[in-house]
Amino acid sequence: MAVYTQISDDELIAFLATYDIGDLVSYAGIAEGVENSNFLLRTTTGTFILTLYEKRVDANDLPFFIGLMDHLARHGLSCPTPVVDRDGVALRALADRPAAIVTFLDGVWPRRITPPHCRALGGALADLHLAGADFSMQRPNNLSLSGWGPLLTASGLAADQVYHGLYNLLSDELRHLARHWPTDLPLGVIHADLFQDNVFFLGDEISGVIDFYFACTDFLAYDLAICLNAWCFESDGSLNVTKTRALIKAYQKRRPLTPAERAALTHRLGNLALVPGAQNREAARLGFRYKKKLFLGAGAPGAAGPGALRLTAGLGEFREWDARAVRARQADILELLGWGWDLRG
Repeated sequence: MAVYTQISDDELIAFLATYDIGDLVSYAGIAEGVENSNFLLRTTTGTFILTLYEKRVDANDLPFFIGLMDHLARHGLSCPTPVVDRDGVALRALADRPAAIVTFLDGVWPRRITPPHCRALGGALADLHLAGADFSMQRPNNLSLSGWGPLLTASGLAADQVYHGLYNLLSDELRHLARHWPTDLPLGVIHADLFQDNVFFLGDEISGVIDFYFACTDFLAYDLAICLNAWCFESDGSLNVTKTRALIKAYQKRRPLTPAERAALTHRLGNLALVPGAQNREAARLGFRYKKKLFLGAGAPGAAGPGALRLTAGLGEFREWDARAVRARQADILELLGWGWDLRG
């Protein structure tokens, strides 16, 4: 339940009196969401969303979030638009919490993702990145490489209660990522939380993008990678090629990826392709060298071996995925990673 702070009728009526959005007709808490308290407001002029920002949200970040939504809306992106009071202020206080009102967007989030959904998402994500290119404010991504170590440390060995040996595996993976994290990718404003419940549709068309409270400044490709993970994998962990191609193609129609971005995404999706289906979930916890050992069957307990996975023997000579490594695989992996890119390298 995403209502952590209750408000009274009198408090809300007094709060709304400073806005030119009419008189209160009704309001109700919104159950979805985990960060803040959200209410659906109906007034004599329309429907709005009221958000009370809870203590887990850093109040110093709120001007960035509010400013970004206003900026993107003015640049044509369908997203909540902050509503200002008669003094031109969008961020105020209610029930001892920072509070803001934004416009209401029609639509529903998709419970079953289809390729048309992914195609629409790819275009909308590119539009968001392009619209945010001249947004002057910045905010670091606290849930990227620099933030994962402290999260793992805080979890401690409790991680092993989820999966035996998970703490050590994640520690190894973090060291691997720290050594190989890219440094040459285009930066900009990213949403950083574009899971399916934050994208509204009317039919197959996007009617709005919501929940910008993880937005930050980071690699644009990081946002794309989040969407690929959230929208293009099936419940058994397998990558859906049709959805992936639809998302990437639509994104590139509006914002072509740079060679460095294509290489980074190819390498990381190649890691996921090392083992198929449900095994991806376990393989995702491992660095490339562990995955290659598993894939080749080189001493890894229970490894399927090259015959079962139709591996070409040439993969063993590679230390990471690049164009030559991808070319050394069978056509099924080229199908997964190609997407029309030039992988001849």
